[in-house]
Amino acid sequence: MDLLVNIDVPDLARAISFYTRAFDLTVARRFGDSGVELVGASSKVYLLVKPAGGAATATGARRTYERHWTPVHLDFVVDDVDAVVARAVAAGALLEDAAADTPWGRIAVLADPFGHGVCILSFNSVGYDAIATTR
Repeated sequence: MDLLVNIDVPDLARAISFYTRAFDLTVARRFGDSGVELVGASSKVYLLVKPAGGAATATGARRTYERHWTPVHLDFVVDDVDAVVARAVAAGALLEDAAADTPWGRIAVLADPFGHGVCILSFNSVGYDAIATTR
């Protein structure tokens, strides 16, 4: 099974600029003016043009691009959290929670320029085993 990451964006050029600069992803394929495929992470990332205000679901919810909360977000696992945070902020991310150490590693919480939550993290030698239980 493969996992693909799809990110709705209102401005494709701005999204390409952000994700390639912030996370060193590379455009592999273009789908006209409606999207691109980015590679360089463990899963392919697709940036898909979806206008603000359009129906996001059959329930009639409307797509917005101001900061929003959703239980699904991106985690970028990197070697140097602080360096990637600096690069992401320079590329247009909003730093919400500065990098902090945890029992399992280090994490910072950001929002991309389109309101999507993004975490940048690294694992120490113990990783999630520091907090995992068998039951």
